[in-house]
Amino acid sequence: MRKLFCLLTLCLAADSWAGVYKCTDGSGHTNYQSSPCNEEHKAEQVNTITGGKVDLTASERLQAEEAERKKQQSLQEQAEQQAKLDAIVQRKQDAKAQAELTQALIKQNPLQFSAFAIPPYDPEKLPAQVKPFESRLPDVEKFRRLAAQKALSSGECQRVEADELTAKSKLEQLVFLINCSSGKTFTFTESELSPP
Repeated sequence: MRKLFCLLTLCLAADSWAGVYKCTDGSGHTNYQSSPCNEEHKAEQVNTITGGKVDLTASERLQAEEAERKKQQSLQEQAEQQAKLDAIVQRKQDAKAQAELTQALIKQNPLQFSAFAIPPYDPEKLPAQVKPFESRLPDVEKFRRLAAQKALSSGECQRVEADELTAKSKLEQLVFLINCSSGKTFTFTESELSPP
């Protein structure tokens, strides 16, 4: 008999927490029921032994706020990732446009440029010395063209044979080396090639 009483007491104690809900509607009427409250009611779960209550409405609201925060964070991370990808695509397009301008200049002036004086850099297969400057590839292509034009305008270079980014370059200050058919070489920094 004693064992049965202990078993019955344990079952009642475990079952008493999960079975009673206090539901309060918008006009203040309170109902106690064994099933969870509707969404339009304030819900509390009641422990019939201790009288303790858990505000389910607040708990659900906190869970919903946390889920919304995580969703917003995920959307923001996706937007940032997409912005990075868009910037890479734009940078590649800009570099290609600058390279096309350079190649057009070479074709228009075959006496001033050897055919392979300024080969365009492929963004997917950058040489090791150019790879650290990938974020500035459009500038690299533009300044290579400007460096060649400046060497030709000096009067000491009749034909450009090679035009490359040098190892002296830094991300904030690019340096270019021009080799001419006369054997003369020129070194120009980005600041020397930029308009005043």
